[in-house]
Amino acid sequence: MPITKSAKKRLKQSEKRRVLNLGYKKKMKKAVKEINGLLKEGKKKEAVKLLPQVYKIIDKAAKRGIIKKNTASRKKSRLTKASS
Repeated sequence: MPITKSAKKRLKQSEKRRVLNLGYKKKMKKAVKEINGLLKEGKKKEAVKLLPQVYKIIDKAAKRGIIKKNTASRKKSRLTKASS
């Protein structure tokens, strides 16, 4: 456990950030799963309509450092390829 005041503050900050990061990651995974589910059901048009929203979520995750830039690019590329 942290002893100094600054260490206690860092613990609180890192816990808050961890929770936020997990939220962004869950949101991203849920969006990707939703598109993949639509594609499995054969609802290509609906999946294509959702792509811009999913791109936005993925880009925000990359911008905030949740995932790396190349990972975001790879995810977007695979989604595009699957939906075309």
